[in-house]
Amino acid sequence: MDHVECLVVGAGVIGLAIARAQARAGREVVVLEATGDIGSGTSSRNSEVIHGGMYYPTGSAMARLCVAGRAMLYRYCEEHSIPHRRCGKIIVATGAGDPERLEAIRARAQANGIGDLRALDKREAQAMEPALNCASALLSPSTGIIDSHALMLALRGDAEDAGAAFAFHAPFVTARRGNGDKGFVVEIGGETPMTLSCDLLINAAGLDAPNLARAIESLPREHIPTAYYAKGNYFACTTRVPFSHLIYPLPEPGGLGVHLTLDIAGAGRFGPDVEWVDEVAYDVDPARAERFYPAIRRYWPGLPDGALVPAYSGIRPKIVPPAVAVQDFVIAGPQHHGVSGLVNLFGIESPGLTSSLAIAEEVGHLTA
Repeated sequence: MDHVECLVVGAGVIGLAIARAQARAGREVVVLEATGDIGSGTSSRNSEVIHGGMYYPTGSAMARLCVAGRAMLYRYCEEHSIPHRRCGKIIVATGAGDPERLEAIRARAQANGIGDLRALDKREAQAMEPALNCASALLSPSTGIIDSHALMLALRGDAEDAGAAFAFHAPFVTARRGNGDKGFVVEIGGETPMTLSCDLLINAAGLDAPNLARAIESLPREHIPTAYYAKGNYFACTTRVPFSHLIYPLPEPGGLGVHLTLDIAGAGRFGPDVEWVDEVAYDVDPARAERFYPAIRRYWPGLPDGALVPAYSGIRPKIVPPAVAVQDFVIAGPQHHGVSGLVNLFGIESPGLTSSLAIAEEVGHLTA
């Protein structure tokens, strides 16, 4: 039976960042990926925003890792010439009670260690973005956008340069304890099934992480959350979008509201909404655009009729039901579940991409 020190399951942005960190720490690393390429799931179906970190509860893993990860990610982009732009984000208040909610966001940002948010009145906001409708706003100058695929290619390259190997079309099937209750014996499926032993098993399988955890025989069931799927649909705009900043409404349960994001080329797209679903499917219903128009026109009244066309969708890996909606990252090592050599990552939704390098560092602390 072949043996490897560290087995990472999942080649999304989180798995790639972890594989890179583990390999650079001197471990022999193999990454298992069920599909044929890196980043084929949640990591390739997000808004490609580098988040500021102002929305998440103070003291939460999301807040802490987003703020730390943002700084790390900007440095990494500069060092590796990854296309990105610190374009800034404007969070808008358009309703009667919205200014108070904006102030709550600014207070939370300060508590989370973000000191660069700036309050804007209507005149100031419209001086920056003349097409914008708002009563007041917040400017987040440290929010940006990134080419997520270029990021993942760089992470893979770094991991491979440090000695990591990748196995594609290699779905994880099950894991059991090795001899003497040390390490794991992992069954791998696909066209060429095999068995591999490892000292350290890291579950970074994203949407599939809870199901994968159930296939680890020694893991107590009470440490495995239930998976819930919150689909987010995106629509592209067929007309030029007259904004240079990202434009966000106030958050809604389960998401950040239907916002405007820009890609590296400057094209605009709107989304995501929140659609709770029972299974993973990425089709976008064109009829959902009818819900987008009124939401967008609250801050961009000039959106033309018929300008929205389906773009793509993603699934948030939720571990709380719709009635709860708000969750935190779970990075569970042996101190949490009692199984030596195992780290599970659950509920790594937005801002997972922004936090990826900091998450990898945290996993490194748990496995040192």
